[in-house]
Amino acid sequence: MDRHAPLITPVLVAGCLIIMTGFAIRASFGVFQIPIATEFGWLRSDFSLAIAIQNLAWGIGQPIFGAIAEKIGDRRAIVIGALFYAAGLLLSAGATTPIAHQFYEILVGFGIAGTGFGVILAVVGRAASDENRSMALAIATAAGSAGQVFGAPLAEYLLTFLTWQMTFVAFAGLILSTLLVLPMMRSPAQASKAELEESMGTILMRAFKDPSYTLIFLGFFSCGYQLAFITAHFPALVTEMCGPIAQDSMLAGLGITTTSALGAVAISLIGLANIGGTLAAGWAGKRYSKKYLLAGIYTGRTIIAAAFILAPITPFSVLLFSVAMGSLWLATVPLTSGLVAHLYGLRYMGTLYGIVFFSHQLGSFLGVWLGGALYDAYGTYTHGWWVGVGIGAFSALIHLPIQERRRVAAPA
Repeated sequence: MDRHAPLITPVLVAGCLIIMTGFAIRASFGVFQIPIATEFGWLRSDFSLAIAIQNLAWGIGQPIFGAIAEKIGDRRAIVIGALFYAAGLLLSAGATTPIAHQFYEILVGFGIAGTGFGVILAVVGRAASDENRSMALAIATAAGSAGQVFGAPLAEYLLTFLTWQMTFVAFAGLILSTLLVLPMMRSPAQASKAELEESMGTILMRAFKDPSYTLIFLGFFSCGYQLAFITAHFPALVTEMCGPIAQDSMLAGLGITTTSALGAVAISLIGLANIGGTLAAGWAGKRYSKKYLLAGIYTGRTIIAAAFILAPITPFSVLLFSVAMGSLWLATVPLTSGLVAHLYGLRYMGTLYGIVFFSHQLGSFLGVWLGGALYDAYGTYTHGWWVGVGIGAFSALIHLPIQERRRVAAPA
């Protein structure tokens, strides 16, 4: 492998565009919670369950699409994912009952799996040199944050002159437009001779018997819970728990005149801050122990989340929290995927990372659904928030015993 291969490649550019678009749409769903619930008189938990099912389907679909990509090709897997994504959005636009909306979100979840981290990061990882892999994965991950920067505000803007149904239709067209960059998604299979000679079953059994793989699987759970809970519920939490927006020139300059706008801007700020945080994680992952970096990130999240809910919730504290949490938001992804690639090689990275990501999405399912259920039971998001704080501390501890010794021969 050429150690001096360029960091920025057509594969990385195309992968970033696909992830950015898919995550922009995914990050906007919290903005639709109140409009949809208000129109149909649904309980908050009805919409929450739909998004929770979406996250669970994403998790189930991730190893499936990873295996599809490794069997029939990365680009075909991405096409299938985009079609699922668009179909789910279009059908959701016509849903008038909670059950229908929840069912169609299964398609959206599979679509995110086919166009998201599992498939794209595996392609980028194979295209990058050993020297550049950690940063390349970080750049692709940061693209997801870039999508989050404009996803929620775009949805908020479209809702000023479109119905939520037509906004879903527009998003379906947007995700299909990403297929135009597929010709750039050509990646060599950067794997050693030993890796190529081993079957997927052999690699999977080796990973399943490895306690470190189990710890990585369990540790990723809290990441999913925290991210999904905040993405789905933070706009509504801010709208209902934040005090009135004062006529502040700084807030007005950001376009923040209502708590609803503040919630959308908060999600955007999280994504903006995470661009720098994720790139920093990629830089650090090349130089320092990934397990200790992950433990530090989860510790930081735990402290930030606890401090926010304990302090009075004001517009300033919302913005401060968004920047602080955002700097750690997706920083776990390049480190976790890079750790999987380091331990078990590149040949079946998509499948192995997809399985680990299933744990992330189990956490996402719980974060979205439990947040809505606890809100309906107690009239507040505080209980669900503290669950996230507790499991964040758990993840910080569980990464420490991981052994970072390679289980396969290094790629030639």
